[in-house]
Amino acid sequence: QVKLVETGGGSVQAGGSLTLSCEAPMYSPHGDYIVKFAWFRQAPGKEREAVAASDGYTFLADSMKGRFGISRDYAKITAWLHMNIVKPEDAGVYYCATAKNLELRDQWSQWDLYDYWGQGTQVTVST
Repeated sequence: QVKLVETGGGSVQAGGSLTLSCEAPMYSPHGDYIVKFAWFRQAPGKEREAVAASDGYTFLADSMKGRFGISRDYAKITAWLHMNIVKPEDAGVYYCATAKNLELRDQWSQWDLYDYWGQGTQVTVST
């Protein structure tokens, strides 16, 4: 199955910054649609958690507001999750997801509505 290409995970000190990227090669840059990008994360022993999503407008989980943001390149069908003021509780495996026809406003955090997923990238936070 075709997967999204995720890069950028690694180790970051608490209070620092890290950027994750997600490339979606299965979509056409000439299509008449906007690809919706989202990130979810999962820490050991915890359930999958919605982090952020974008359809041009950025949706953020409450604990990420003021710290995380999403930027995107529409021509390259690529998005970046910018993580700032990183906290120890931000550690986990981050998964990128995309959808073409999903209306994000009331549904962005529902992981089962996305079409494609990345392989996941580990984020470790040191104190």
